Amino acid sequence: MQVTETLNEGLKRKLAMTIPASDLAGRLDAKLAELKDRAVIKGFRPGKVPVSHLKKVYGRSAMTEVMQDAINSSVNQTLTERSERAASQPQIDLSEDQGELNKVLDGQADLAFQVSYEVLPPVALMDFSTVAYNRPVVEIEEKELDAELQRVFRQNRGYEDKGEDAVVADGDQLGITFVGRIDGETFAGGSSDHAHVTVGSGEFIPGFEEQLIGMKKGESREITVTFPADYQQENLAGKTAQFEVSVLHIDAPRAGELNDDFAKTLGLEDVAALREAVKTQMRAALDSMSRQHVKRQILDALDAGHRFDVPQMLVDTEFNQIWQNVQHEIENHGRSFADEGTTEEEAREQYRKIAERRVRLGLVVAEVGNENKIDVTEDEHQQALIAEVRRFPGQEQQVYDFYRKNPQALAQLRAPIFENKVVDYVAGLGQATDKPMTREELAQLIQSDEFEVNDDGHDHHDHDHDHDHDHDHDHGHDHHDHDHDHHDH
Repeated sequence: MQVTETLNEGLKRKLAMTIPASDLAGRLDAKLAELKDRAVIKGFRPGKVPVSHLKKVYGRSAMTEVMQDAINSSVNQTLTERSERAASQPQIDLSEDQGELNKVLDGQADLAFQVSYEVLPPVALMDFSTVAYNRPVVEIEEKELDAELQRVFRQNRGYEDKGEDAVVADGDQLGITFVGRIDGETFAGGSSDHAHVTVGSGEFIPGFEEQLIGMKKGESREITVTFPADYQQENLAGKTAQFEVSVLHIDAPRAGELNDDFAKTLGLEDVAALREAVKTQMRAALDSMSRQHVKRQILDALDAGHRFDVPQMLVDTEFNQIWQNVQHEIENHGRSFADEGTTEEEAREQYRKIAERRVRLGLVVAEVGNENKIDVTEDEHQQALIAEVRRFPGQEQQVYDFYRKNPQALAQLRAPIFENKVVDYVAGLGQATDKPMTREELAQLIQSDEFEVNDDGHDHHDHDHDHDHDHDHDHGHDHHDHDHDHHDH
């Protein structure tokens, strides 16, 4: 076998390779010898078909397989000898001259072809002890616990339709439509065909819910609110907006009292036990939000701490996946690049940078895991599968069967676990500073993180990003209840 390097530029490689006809002939003889024992041809006993006859019958088709096997094994052997790892499947270019190919198939010529590929770059890992990050520390205040307890009470005693003559009161749960305008112009995310809001919950921006009180079912009203000065989108922060709101339905909380009898309906002994259970859930949610913010900082630090060229083939693949989602959003949700304050050209450039960031982070995370023997255990993998199955009540068996029949999909469940373990490893070596803050302050950090990630092209189809509210991306909503990890690579 002859190998000549014709291109070595950055991560790009191109090789001219030739496999001698004698090598192909030897491989073909071995292939035909295998066929001899199982070939069934009229006029010959099993295993007694002459190789010369087999060559006449199967020669070309067998040689086609031999050529493919020879190419694959030769390329793999060459990469091993060159101590190179291809970033993706190498591209094989054969001669387009059918006459030349026929000579190869007939064993009369050497097989010459070109191999193009990109190599995985060496990743020199940064000193993780230099990674500095803030670790949010949030104490649960009694008034917050009281408010959450009331929310659990309202949620579990349920709501009932107040009727056609209903008037909105504090505590009611509404279905509304709204269209927001600033200086007479609509803005991205400022509209919804059917959003849900519980009046007094503080889910929407300050002043929005209060102005709904007194409205009737079917009534429309224009309300004016001002976005907070620290709102995560700078183009909206501090601005005054008018929202045309219509009430679709009004549901009032069912009668009942928050007492021991109510606690028993939830399987708890008394109100004190319910209070403790609610506090435990709040702590778990806060801890998860804290981990999410820490993870964002760690991934940003890993991105900033590693600068190297990345294989463009991988970037192209990642970009194409992102761009498909962008086009889906535009085509199916009536959005446009102008609505987002950009152009298609600018968006392509932005998402291209994000694709590169993801590929780089993926290579870094993989190298951290490889160097430090970080892996996902079989038990962790099974727990991830169980968690995924539970996300689909009533369809558990179908989901379970899907993953069992699709090894690639099952393997993908390992990715977020692996990433989280790598992030935890880096965080354990970094410099953490405990930063006391309120729940509201932590929620704003998470909100800001989400905006930055979404704004810099984070993929909206990550499997742990199911949204419980129809209006999670509406700008009337204040986004306090998100608790999603982000996978940037």
